[in-house]
Amino acid sequence: MFFGFAVPLGSVAAERLHLRPNFTVGQVLRYQITTRTTTTSNTTTPIVNAESASQLKQTLLMQLRIDVLAVEPGLNGAAGTVRLRATYEKANATSESDSYDPDAATLVDQFDKLEGRAVEFTIDADGKLSHVAGLDQLLANPVASNTVRSSMAGLSASALFPKEGIVIGQKWTNEQPIENTPLAGLTWRTESTYVRDESIPAQTPDDAAADATPATTPSDAVPTTTAAPAAETPCAIIVTKFQIVRHRSEHGDATPPDYVHNGLRTSGTWTGSGESLDSISLATGLIVRSTQTTTQNMDFEVLSPTTGSKIHYVGQVETQSHVILLP
Repeated sequence: MFFGFAVPLGSVAAERLHLRPNFTVGQVLRYQITTRTTTTSNTTTPIVNAESASQLKQTLLMQLRIDVLAVEPGLNGAAGTVRLRATYEKANATSESDSYDPDAATLVDQFDKLEGRAVEFTIDADGKLSHVAGLDQLLANPVASNTVRSSMAGLSASALFPKEGIVIGQKWTNEQPIENTPLAGLTWRTESTYVRDESIPAQTPDDAAADATPATTPSDAVPTTTAAPAAETPCAIIVTKFQIVRHRSEHGDATPPDYVHNGLRTSGTWTGSGESLDSISLATGLIVRSTQTTTQNMDFEVLSPTTGSKIHYVGQVETQSHVILLP
């Protein structure tokens, strides 16, 4: 969850916060997003490739300028739709593996080409992303495209918060389907808690670069910075725990429709867990800082019933991300 806006209620429920998008035309936001991913994997295919990479480390850095282009209010004060433009003022990726990986090289190249480019998109009243213009042309690599979509989707994450607002100590849950995976029915189940209010020191881009590695247990404390003392922002601290669950179909088949259409069958397991820590300004509702860690474990097969050939993939993906609001 990257962004939210706090709207205070009346005196009857003064302690309860409503977190929802509240954009205004002409508003400009800047965020720096750093993501580090370590992938350890082994793929067994009909054609043995002894040089395939078994470990890959990637770092992605993006600085986004978000311009609010248009706002269409909802009925009776409800959330409406908003049109945004995300300009990638900075975008680069680095990659290292134990052998040459052409897919990793392509990902790095795709991200490097993002710098200076812009994407426009709409956030619907229910928080969903729609009418994305320019992304497919900029990012032909689906992994890179999904990563960028995820960063944009953070703008509407507050749509998943309780409609009645939240108070300190409150917990709530959500489920979001995981798309574009070889196994059907995968869902991120989250449990969020509004744990406390706390003052967070401001950060500069240089501070963020030095503090971009999230804590392994983000609920223990808010990450600190070694910068000189700066103005502090009173924030609501929200901790979210993640877990991947799988909803099996009535027929017990794990194969997604796209794979069935191509004459393939899939089976196996895909599990995962993680935690995030979000600091949301009590004055403006903006995310001041967000850290997230996740681990996913995969063990699945893709089989062609016609030829009998199959691919067996076993892997683990560890991801750490850090998001800050720039001055």
